Amino acid sequence: MATSVLSERKVFADRIGRIEVSATMAVAAEAAKLRASGVNLTDFGAGEPHFPTPRHIKDAAIAAIEANFTRYTVVPGIPEVRKAIVERHACDFGSDYSIDEAIFTTGEKQALFNVVQVLVEHGDEVILPAPYWVSFKDIVQYAGGTVVYLETDERESFRVTADAVEALITPKTKAIILNSPSNPDGSVIEAGDLERIVRVAHERGIWLILDECYVYLNYESKPVSAGKFGWAKEHMVVLGSLSKTYSMTGWRAGYALGPKKVIANLSKLQSQSTSNATSFVQKAAVAALAGSQECVNEFRSEFKNLRDHMLMRLKEIPGVTCTVPAGAFYVYPNVGTYIGRGGIKTATELATRMLHEGRVVTVPGEAFGTREHVRLSYPVTRETIDEGVKRMKEFLTAL
Repeated sequence: MATSVLSERKVFADRIGRIEVSATMAVAAEAAKLRASGVNLTDFGAGEPHFPTPRHIKDAAIAAIEANFTRYTVVPGIPEVRKAIVERHACDFGSDYSIDEAIFTTGEKQALFNVVQVLVEHGDEVILPAPYWVSFKDIVQYAGGTVVYLETDERESFRVTADAVEALITPKTKAIILNSPSNPDGSVIEAGDLERIVRVAHERGIWLILDECYVYLNYESKPVSAGKFGWAKEHMVVLGSLSKTYSMTGWRAGYALGPKKVIANLSKLQSQSTSNATSFVQKAAVAALAGSQECVNEFRSEFKNLRDHMLMRLKEIPGVTCTVPAGAFYVYPNVGTYIGRGGIKTATELATRMLHEGRVVTVPGEAFGTREHVRLSYPVTRETIDEGVKRMKEFLTAL
């Protein structure tokens, strides 16, 4: 009898069924299997810089380890790292946060996850521009929120406008997520639209969750952070990452800036999950944020050159079109011309076959909310770009 009752009992919580495995991580795992079997791949899948972490940052971590700075720290991060976060943001964007309004996290994704869990409840609506980074949708749904998609127009370079955001606001709107520059399409919200969105959200008591992962990788204009609008700080959480800016993806170094009450609750939640981020990574982060920023300028310059090279080569593939990304380090070409050929019905099927037959790693557009695109990450060598686009052209034109 007891066995029968146990077999009828639900095993998994409903919330785990509201999310999927990260598409980018799934692609990386499949690519790793093929490599292990000896397949030579051209990889445009991974969203990380190809540069090594700068020497002064690595040295700071090594020095911390040698000094036995390897124990627990306070949950939101040592005062030194939080001071470095707020001072760097203030210097670069004119914001005004105190260390009690900052928390250091195990990557920006943890900051995002925790912010959504702290702010969003069942029945709350969260406005999300599409295309969107793969984890936004799932994290909101995990919290029980309802995603309201803001469909952007490829003919306008996927631009997000204040008018489009305001048109989607309802009495149930709890938050708006903005990612500028955007992953996957590299679009940048214009400064005027950004300020209008901040004002509308603040006046209506709606939370703005601002993903600034790629804020320093803006190729067409001066980087802008909504965090500079101090008059709206009580309804705003700024999320930042050291991963792309300083080529520290594996270090898992991120942060959140926001009102003290929000940061306190983020710290409470983090205290019951990971506790502090790795102690010596915090010391490395201090070196990154407080030290020379020349590496940031060098990385940005090279990424822009690689972007231009990738766009030039993509033009060689008949029928493939691509908007010019103003930031981040991805291109998001439209491959709709080839969907329907060779039995391929979706971008996911195209990306899967291009992986196995064309030996090129891409991420399909369905993961980002569109149906005719693939995402290519271009922080690789020019030779890799040349070979990868050559393989893509051969595969696609043979369909």
